[in-house]
Amino acid sequence: MIPTAPTFGNVKFITIDRLKEMGFSHYKISRLVASGIIRPSNRTTYENLSYDGDENDFYSAAAFVPHGVICLMSAAKYYQLTDFLPDAVQVAIDRKKKVSTLPAWPEIKLFYFSPARIDLGVREIHEGDNSFRIYDLEKTVADIISYRNKVGIEETAEILRNFLRRKDCDLNRLHDYAKKLRCEKPLRNYLEVLIQ
Repeated sequence: MIPTAPTFGNVKFITIDRLKEMGFSHYKISRLVASGIIRPSNRTTYENLSYDGDENDFYSAAAFVPHGVICLMSAAKYYQLTDFLPDAVQVAIDRKKKVSTLPAWPEIKLFYFSPARIDLGVREIHEGDNSFRIYDLEKTVADIISYRNKVGIEETAEILRNFLRRKDCDLNRLHDYAKKLRCEKPLRNYLEVLIQ
């Protein structure tokens, strides 16, 4: 007997591993697809077609790039450091990893990070049954300073200015990340201009 969609809770995407943990064989998963309860997103993940929660492009990014981390301007927007909304969800991925499938929408732009950069400052956000990985506030700012030529010099200054206005900003942590990412000098240059 095929269960109804509420069995999956209010989760937007569900992995094949999770389905197997719940007792679904490949045959039963095929029946769920045929019944219109789920549909394949890629080789490892299915979309719950009865999901009625809030839509968040970060859930799709997590489903299509399972080892990825929301980064740069997408993370800056999440932390309200900028009003700019990027055209695509910006996701960091280890340069040794491959992504087999990306959705037509939302558009996802991949940034290939070194092993030393990719795991630094990652946090997991849980929203109900859904989750995604994103860099913490200070790592986001440090990455933007590193990528300032791609992000834009003015945009980088605005993000750092907004960061400094926050009560929860941690300059020591930002400096520590800048040191590890070798962007101490540009950070110092920005701070000299902004803190006067």
